[in-house]
Amino acid sequence: MKVILNEDVEHLGEIGDVKNVASGYARNFLFPRQLAFPYNEITVAYFEGKKEEIEAKKAEKRAASASLKERLEANPFEIAMPAGPTGKLYGAVTNNTIATVLKKADFDIERKKISIPGLTIKHTGKYTVTVHLYEDQNAELTVMVVSEDGKAEAAKVVADEEKKTTTENTDSEENLDTEEKA
Repeated sequence: MKVILNEDVEHLGEIGDVKNVASGYARNFLFPRQLAFPYNEITVAYFEGKKEEIEAKKAEKRAASASLKERLEANPFEIAMPAGPTGKLYGAVTNNTIATVLKKADFDIERKKISIPGLTIKHTGKYTVTVHLYEDQNAELTVMVVSEDGKAEAAKVVADEEKKTTTENTDSEENLDTEEKA
């Protein structure tokens, strides 16, 4: 059965698209929810009148996905996972893990739109992950998978360096005081 979509329907199409669907799907799902209308002269004329409005919405979605792409590609994302001494993870980084990290960074992206080469990441390192945004636009994310122990060690090294700097500053101040007294 031929229908014209009245709204964006996931896995089917966008508003204004003409699609062939099973008649039961149209009768029982699309028509009662007014997600689509039967393809006939009246509905075709109606959607021809709304064509400019539909194109404006699609252009707005393209612009929003382009800005989202820029924001996603600008920042590398770091994921800390438990790992062994050789860098092999005790679990795996999946698209769900990455979606959770993106959500914490205020990006609302469905896990189904995230594509990991090899389906999962099982070793620490730097990886490129693809995120499908809109139509043919994809963002290439840089994901750094680090060991939780390595992250703790890195934080400890930074803290030790800060202590050394503070100690050196204190020592140099004491030396100046001693020189002034002498």
